[in-house]
Amino acid sequence: MAPRARGVRGLLGDLALARRLRAQHYDLAIDFHGGPRASLLTWLSGAPVRIGYDVAGRGWMYTQRIARPRRLRPRHSVENQWDLLAPLGVAPPDRTAFPVEMPVDPDASAAVQERLSHGGVSSDAVIIVLHVSAGNPFRRWPAAHFVDLVASLALGDPQRRIIVTSGPSERDAAAGVIDGARARLAEHADQVLSCGEFSLAELRAVLDRAALYIGGDSGPLHVAATTRVSIVGLYGPTLPIRSAPWRAETCVTESVDAGELPCRPCDQRVCAPGDFRCLTLITPAQVLDAAGRAFNPR
Repeated sequence: MAPRARGVRGLLGDLALARRLRAQHYDLAIDFHGGPRASLLTWLSGAPVRIGYDVAGRGWMYTQRIARPRRLRPRHSVENQWDLLAPLGVAPPDRTAFPVEMPVDPDASAAVQERLSHGGVSSDAVIIVLHVSAGNPFRRWPAAHFVDLVASLALGDPQRRIIVTSGPSERDAAAGVIDGARARLAEHADQVLSCGEFSLAELRAVLDRAALYIGGDSGPLHVAATTRVSIVGLYGPTLPIRSAPWRAETCVTESVDAGELPCRPCDQRVCAPGDFRCLTLITPAQVLDAAGRAFNPR
């Protein structure tokens, strides 16, 4: 990670970072990002071999350039980035041999176990984790849909315990989903847990205990991909073929989207129809069906 300040401070910080990179005398630099800042830092690193995408106006910064079409291709993003490794003779990508990984933090695991025990979650409970937030409105399924889904999942099995998670900026949205589902469930309200926020390490740990993860195309979906938990991913402007979790085919992964739309996929800057229909058209019933398939894979 290379955080950047704004304005002149940011420029001075990048120059200082470039000096530190050059001082390390790297033999090879690979730019997986491809943005203007990443291209510049790759060039300023001084590495004799610099690999990046052949982007107009910036391709000259690399010693080896890899073609990247401007249009969004029906091809997984991992495979697109793996193209940058071809000049090094690296074998083609393999989901089973090269899955995404995130080691378990023992302290986070212990903290999660304590929180679950405090919440009355027994060892034989069927835990479902629902992540209700995303980085932008293009990937945020309606809260009312989540309420319907949580209530249906809870009523489907008294052993289920549903944990609703969110990022810090969506704390109120998560609380609203929890309150709405509990009101709908009445005497079964205790099946919906309020466990507070989880760090990424804690989320990784709780997913080891979970039977199912449901969420949109955001960071936590790919944290879930580092475990064996069954996944139901919701896709709006993005395509599952490009953005679904990169994991072994033996892991259960269900993808739900609105199907073909003239505006999908998009660059997630302006919603042309104005109603985010790529997500709002996905119904709770569709996601519930996908959850059923994830619980009972063929």
